[in-house]
Amino acid sequence: MITIYVNVQPKANILDPQGKTIHHALQNLGFQSIQEIRIGKRIKIIMEAASVKEATAKVQEMCEKLLINPLIEEYTLEVVS
Repeated sequence: MITIYVNVQPKANILDPQGKTIHHALQNLGFQSIQEIRIGKRIKIIMEAASVKEATAKVQEMCEKLLINPLIEEYTLEVVS
């Protein structure tokens, strides 16, 4: 079994209203050192595959076909086992 996390974030040039709201709220609570907050999502996929390379390729295909919107999001993969 191989576990891969897909970390999805809005692209840098995409407005993130939820991140802005949290950023302003934290500043109002006294956390002035925060420069920016971006809200994303983390998807955990546990799968069977012959190798990590094969699993990674399949997860990349999943991302391109369904899990992310390539117009506004970018992603990284984190293989943990």
